[in-house]
Amino acid sequence: MTKRLVRHTLWSALMLASFGAAATEGGIGRPITGQQVYSDAGIVPPTPGFVLSLASIYFSGDLGGSRQVSLGRTLAVGLDATAVYNIANLTYVWNTGPGRWNFASSIGLPVQYTKAEIGVSGPLRGGSVSDSNTHFADILVNPVVAGYHISETEHLALSVPFYAPTGSYDPDRLANAGQNTWTFSPTIAYTRLLTGGGEFTTVAAFDFYTRNDDTDYKNGAVFRVDAMWTTTIAPQWHLGVVGGWIEQLEDDTGPTADKLNGFKGRSVGLGPIVTWSGKIGNQPAAFSARWVYDVEAKNRPKGNGVSVSLTLPFM
Repeated sequence: MTKRLVRHTLWSALMLASFGAAATEGGIGRPITGQQVYSDAGIVPPTPGFVLSLASIYFSGDLGGSRQVSLGRTLAVGLDATAVYNIANLTYVWNTGPGRWNFASSIGLPVQYTKAEIGVSGPLRGGSVSDSNTHFADILVNPVVAGYHISETEHLALSVPFYAPTGSYDPDRLANAGQNTWTFSPTIAYTRLLTGGGEFTTVAAFDFYTRNDDTDYKNGAVFRVDAMWTTTIAPQWHLGVVGGWIEQLEDDTGPTADKLNGFKGRSVGLGPIVTWSGKIGNQPAAFSARWVYDVEAKNRPKGNGVSVSLTLPFM
């Protein structure tokens, strides 16, 4: 059991970072549908040490030609959004012994390429404007992940990660890597290990945003839940299904949000996932790849998300 916990250390609470949420300012918020759950997300291993996770997420989608969205100080229609989000996440598992509770802490340093193309309301209506850039995005900090081992096969992880507004942001630009807000995300993850090496893992969280002082825009609270199921298809390889549901619980507020009737939205996505765990040389490692299609989206770009991740525990 301990061997598996050491080799599988991809937890959603440490890998929350991504960029497309339900109906936030810019139409592009923190989490993207189906991308916040990872293999063994509910497990904090008992063996202390550092874990390095590298992840890249590509998303491309559009809001629809007649839907309006707030991008900084611009009220736009017909948003086409493309982003590539890359994050290096460093985790430390604390030396708390082999009991039912284990703890970890982490920090994620992201870089994001963002491209936005829109039609603009007002004098430029009917035309289009585009903007793109590559910059540092908002840092993700997870002060404490508390893992509880219910049994040999069932595990929970509790955490309150947050984003700090450290990324590049300009209210007069259409494409921004940062969001100019703090975001706090109370999170619970559950993992059940299945006979034969597969798993069922689900992650649920609430996202609470502070106000963007540059635009006087405040995103409403968001609830989200992701889940994945995998089964063994070959030694060290697992294939499964991953899905996600994002639901905004409150209207956005502020002068621009009022013009958009609160811009409250949701999204639902589904797709395949493949995972691998083994060794690179003598180093334990885990790899994951997925594709998630937005089956439904309201007040956010509807499209496709593709991600790959590599995790290397140094324990």
